[in-house]
Amino acid sequence: MNASPLKKTIKDACNAVGGQAALARSLEVSPATVNQWVLGRRQIPAERCPQIERASNGEVRCEDLRPDVDWAYLRDTKSTGPKT
Repeated sequence: MNASPLKKTIKDACNAVGGQAALARSLEVSPATVNQWVLGRRQIPAERCPQIERASNGEVRCEDLRPDVDWAYLRDTKSTGPKT
């Protein structure tokens, strides 16, 4: 059975930082939480995706983790700030 793309990308993030426990420490979440993401039992919260992207030095991007979120819009909004 092949891993889904989501499972593969979170696994890649874990590998990039030195394993599930290392990613959990970096995000200040429990190792069990990261394991549930890896196993596909829980969806990665969108607010965690930028942290995972930074922890993996951009190896795994927000778009890989949560393709259902409009990251292009959020990235543009963040870079330009509020419009007055």
